Amino acid sequence: MSYKLEKPYQEKQRTDFIVKYNHNMGLKIEETPEALYALEANEIMQDGIPVINPDYEAEQAQKEAERIAMLNLTAADVERAIYKAKGMDFDDIISLLQQAQNPDIDIKALKIELKANNFYRGNPYINTVGTILGFSQEQLTEFFETNDYTALLNQESEE
Repeated sequence: MSYKLEKPYQEKQRTDFIVKYNHNMGLKIEETPEALYALEANEIMQDGIPVINPDYEAEQAQKEAERIAMLNLTAADVERAIYKAKGMDFDDIISLLQQAQNPDIDIKALKIELKANNFYRGNPYINTVGTILGFSQEQLTEFFETNDYTALLNQESEE
């Protein structure tokens, strides 16, 4: 629900409105010829009136996907967590994949990726290797958010 300060108003009223709704509450301020509005995160101005943004949910989902993709950990964090959760290091993973002879995985490219200093959650190799190791997408995201290897443990292991 947006907030509205109708014109005419005094400069002090305008300033107080902006401080209250923008500075203190983080709402977006929009001014029209008739009034000053403070819009909630899911609102936009359309034809001079505030309305619910029909794309808000999709925009928020996109922002969250971008945030998750940029989560990162060091190579040591990732290798240590895999070792603690599965008893494997990067060399063991390469051996496993070579034995499996999965045509969908470029082993040479994966070896290069594993030499990186930082691992980003959005890297497709994270999903591929994680799936092969039995980690769900949710487990991987939680691990990248917390750097806690226990997120990679199966539910049965935690009980």
